[in-house]
Amino acid sequence: MITEFLLLGFSNLHEQQLVLFPVFFCLYLVILSGNITIVTVICLEHSLHIPMYVFLGVLSVSETCYTFVVLPKMLINLFSVLRTISFTSCAVQMFFFLGFGVANCLLLGVMGYDRYAAICHPLRYPILMNWRVCRLLAVTCGMSGFLISLVGTTLVFILPFCNSNKVEHYFCDISPVIHLACGDSYINEFIIFICGVLVLVFPLTFICISYGFIVSTILKIPSAEGKRKAFSTCASHLTVVVVHYGCASFVYLRPSRITSSKDQLVTVTYTIITPLLNPMVYSLRNKDVQIAIWKVVRWGGSSLKTI
Repeated sequence: MITEFLLLGFSNLHEQQLVLFPVFFCLYLVILSGNITIVTVICLEHSLHIPMYVFLGVLSVSETCYTFVVLPKMLINLFSVLRTISFTSCAVQMFFFLGFGVANCLLLGVMGYDRYAAICHPLRYPILMNWRVCRLLAVTCGMSGFLISLVGTTLVFILPFCNSNKVEHYFCDISPVIHLACGDSYINEFIIFICGVLVLVFPLTFICISYGFIVSTILKIPSAEGKRKAFSTCASHLTVVVVHYGCASFVYLRPSRITSSKDQLVTVTYTIITPLLNPMVYSLRNKDVQIAIWKVVRWGGSSLKTI
């Protein structure tokens, strides 16, 4: 029986791995600094203590943890000859990666509902999205994410592994790991596929329906400035949704045994680019966040001068 796996991701690039390390390392630092900045600003600036930014802060925390599960090990492996990971560590990595990933998908769906409530029902918005509802939705997203992750990880690792231990990926994802399992895994794969549909298709459908009502409401706004402002509050969320759901759907909305040489490239997109995109898009396109960042920077500078 297999007691450890070999992570072969990027091993075919040979000397180019030395170039990938500083690139991925710098991107990881930007992800950490960007998401930490977003969370810090939302916590310190009282004007951002509204549901939209609370959910953005929760998403930033989730994505920081999400990248921490995968990227440090990947960076170490770029300099390592023997890229081993124990059987238990592989299961733990898959559990947390899927948990935070599913939570992110659900949070994006909740953020779509928040925009729908704010634009389509502005007078009832304080009631529809009060603090009790916000906390309940955030906790539900986290608990649902890790519950689904527990089901998926269990379905993979209850299978026997007795042949090859070479994982054609840079972390323990479902498809490359279950591909190594011995015996018949059809039922396990089918249940995992159904979970993938529930996690990706249902929230995305909900987001599309919400934005259908949002667009209909915005078009009824008489002033061009009002339309522009309403659309700008949704553009950042839509950008992240398209990238995250598009890449995740390519990898997970198909039978787990079907793998593609493009999987690693696509996975890099939603493990690195999406967490990088989130703070940059929301800070560059959102004036409220920009103003809050400057306030916090000035407040920090004045505090240092006082000291």
